[in-house]
Amino acid sequence: MLLEELIITVFCWVETAFEDVTAGIKLRARGFAPRLSDSEVITLEIVGEVLGYDGDEAIWSYFKRHWAAWFPGLGARSTFVRQAADLWRIKQILHERLVVDLGARTAAGHIVDGFPITVCKLARAVRSQVLKAEADYGYCAAKREYYYGLKAHLLIDLRGVAVGITVTAANVDERDAAYDVLSTIEGLVLGDKGYIRPQFKADCEALGINLQTPVRRNMKESRPRGWLKLLQRVRRRIETVIGQLEQRFNLAKTRARDVWHLTHQVTRKLLAHTMGIWLNLRQGREPLDLDGLLAA
Repeated sequence: MLLEELIITVFCWVETAFEDVTAGIKLRARGFAPRLSDSEVITLEIVGEVLGYDGDEAIWSYFKRHWAAWFPGLGARSTFVRQAADLWRIKQILHERLVVDLGARTAAGHIVDGFPITVCKLARAVRSQVLKAEADYGYCAAKREYYYGLKAHLLIDLRGVAVGITVTAANVDERDAAYDVLSTIEGLVLGDKGYIRPQFKADCEALGINLQTPVRRNMKESRPRGWLKLLQRVRRRIETVIGQLEQRFNLAKTRARDVWHLTHQVTRKLLAHTMGIWLNLRQGREPLDLDGLLAA
């Protein structure tokens, strides 16, 4: 896919979906309509994130420098940043539309896991005022390190489509946070050892969820070895998705200074990641091969 084709395809989808979800509702009570349409803003955000420009300023600078002729309404950076943040709820709805179109919520199986979002370095945590009411100290078992910030709790289907996400303080138990993302699905869900708790498993069963996790050393294993190896292999898919969100989309740390901008940041990155999967599936490609999207 050529870059020009990527921009056009994303814009056409956003324009059509935007008209459907807003249903003619006027988003602004007063004032002049923005020179850069809301559909264009969301298109720039999605394409920018897919290309690896994860910040508002980086996205604005890239399109101002290279695509000004395509987007003549792109004005000052501050105007673009405000308009993009104001559309956070629309982007949530657009992401949900993609999830439904891809059949991700009703998929045969899902995977759940958490990952850290750093607010600042540990040495600065005592002085930091960023997201002071929301952030806390936590421990990342995967990286074997303590950090200060938040924790994202992610649910994907077996292809890697992000079905839901919730963000909590870093010290919140992932089993407690998982209820938020599991409440709208049924069937098989894979998790790691961190989700082992008899009450949590019973609650999942009440929701129609078959929670499968590895067992700890002091627990008896009765499942076939072949089934366990399959579960372990499939569960690695969420590690790939988390790796992409942390590295390509830079969600391992946040520049947001309040909950509103944090919500906007997380929503945009999930929407862009899911759009990348949607584009790959349209071309018959591996859903998570975002690196090869433009080379295809």
